[in-house]
Amino acid sequence: MRIKLKKLRFGTAGIPISTPKRSTINGIQKVRELGLDAMELEFVRGINLKPELAKKAKYVAEKNDIILTAHAPYYINLNAKEKEKVEASKRRIIQSAERLHEAGGYSVVFHAGYYLKQDPVKVYERIKGELKDVVKTLQDKGIELWIRPELTGKPTQFGNLKELIKLSQEVEMVLPAIDFAHAHARNKGEYNTIKEWREMLSLMEQELGREALDNMHIHISGINYTEKGEKNHLNLQDSDMNWEELLKVLKEFKVKGVVISESPNIEGDAVLMKRKYEEIKV
Repeated sequence: MRIKLKKLRFGTAGIPISTPKRSTINGIQKVRELGLDAMELEFVRGINLKPELAKKAKYVAEKNDIILTAHAPYYINLNAKEKEKVEASKRRIIQSAERLHEAGGYSVVFHAGYYLKQDPVKVYERIKGELKDVVKTLQDKGIELWIRPELTGKPTQFGNLKELIKLSQEVEMVLPAIDFAHAHARNKGEYNTIKEWREMLSLMEQELGREALDNMHIHISGINYTEKGEKNHLNLQDSDMNWEELLKVLKEFKVKGVVISESPNIEGDAVLMKRKYEEIKV
């Protein structure tokens, strides 16, 4: 049974920086102390959570009413030229999902791959096929959680909104992870207005139904970008991101799910967004 969320929750990309004695368990407890209600397990450099610890994390998260998500390793390319790299990529997504499942989590996000100067239509078909394999393996293991290819920050990376919507229509258990900072950087400074965000969410609702907006996995941060797209993440208040307007649109569309702060000051911006969101009257 997949988790159904009744509201929009806010959390950190990893263990809060202010956590004394940094560990997953202490991080979950710190998230609760900060007044937040979600935390993303960062497997970005490797899946560093043992099964026994994942079960303990599940207990502590449930006790503190914290929803856990996970970010799979960065070393994923479902369109790699070498078959062994594709197989290793699939294993990383599967293992991330297994560990998150043991931790009682909600959804796992990953960067699906690169175009490598190939025809985007062919790249889409290949990534779709590999993702179907991943989902079948998870289903055979009885694992049901959301698998989330992420909206990526560079035009060389697979993962624009239309590609992610199409994948979600054609592969079970898949919904997009919407990184609003990446959308802004990928499109060289666009996707930073109420009108554009309304168009994004309206398109998702139109193509994927209300389920997509009731089960969102969102990343928000400031971002530094060039003509080539994403350069690095920034704190919200050091960036040109119209984040307060974005929160208004999320509230207007009655979005449910998880907002993860990927700013360098992860908990600072997570708390800032949660407070601001709660003040918005629609």
